[in-house]
Amino acid sequence: MSTFHLKISTPDGLAFDGKVERLRVRMIDGDVCLLAHHTDYVSAVGAGEAAIVTADGQTKSAACIGGMLAMIHNEANLIATTFEWADDIDLERAKRAKEKAEARIAAAKNDDKELMLASAKLQRALVRIHVKH
Repeated sequence: MSTFHLKISTPDGLAFDGKVERLRVRMIDGDVCLLAHHTDYVSAVGAGEAAIVTADGQTKSAACIGGMLAMIHNEANLIATTFEWADDIDLERAKRAKEKAEARIAAAKNDDKELMLASAKLQRALVRIHVKH
């Protein structure tokens, strides 16, 4: 199968730089799957599972939250706010974060800002838990 170059960057540094057969990632309006020679594309990243199939056929999954994805001239750049490979996710920590966020949501009552922040934390925890399973 044909490949294309993919670079995945985060504020913490480079998460991946190499050839892939496929990239699937959650965008703000649904999942997108890029293959070699995909038309040029730019969009905002949502929150969900991302997966790549490397040039040697291995599939790797990650929790990917926020950022931008661009595919220009058969080269893709994913600049993510958060990007964690499944192998690097601490499932127990994610479960604790989920419980803490749920408690904050329950306590938020009429505080819209607190509710919004707690909901975002819950979403991140749920994505990590999903990817780890």
